[in-house]
Amino acid sequence: MERNKQVQLGLLALLAILLMANLFGGGFKGWLGQSEGEKIRAAAVGTDGKTMQGNGNIPGTNLNATSMPQGASDVPSGPTTTIQYESNEFDFQTVNEGEIVKHIYKFKNTGDVPLIISNCKGSCGCTVPTWPKEPIQPGADGEIKVEFNSKGKPGPQRKQVTVTANTTPTETFLVIKGEVHGKEQPVSKGN
Repeated sequence: MERNKQVQLGLLALLAILLMANLFGGGFKGWLGQSEGEKIRAAAVGTDGKTMQGNGNIPGTNLNATSMPQGASDVPSGPTTTIQYESNEFDFQTVNEGEIVKHIYKFKNTGDVPLIISNCKGSCGCTVPTWPKEPIQPGADGEIKVEFNSKGKPGPQRKQVTVTANTTPTETFLVIKGEVHGKEQPVSKGN
């Protein structure tokens, strides 16, 4: 009986250690080697801190650049550039609920390598961006079109579009904001 209690206490202690390692020590990576996320980041960034170029295969894993797991950080795979917006914020003032607000954000590739926008994502389904899929050459201009659907959105609005590209930093942000008058009190047009 005494031996059984010792085994149970030993198992409880081991469980407590594993739980603490997971909560405070970044998981079991210290016991089992690098985590998958660390392998991906280490493969994407060379020892000099710069991103590596290559055929898309990630050494040490069974992954390649097209099959990265959901939630893996978007690390540019190659040289980076810079993007400069004419304005990254647009105030549409006041509209009636149900109107669709459209705005074009103009930008310039101010770096030395082609700008590749890999994704643009609105902060909610009512904000939909459209972006160029082809590379923007150094010194060239481009446009990101954003539509905000005010249906069911009365009150002050501030929506954000996250632009992910081979830039430093990797993400830049566009803002569309204004006031949406509900159906009960529409904005009078013409005064």
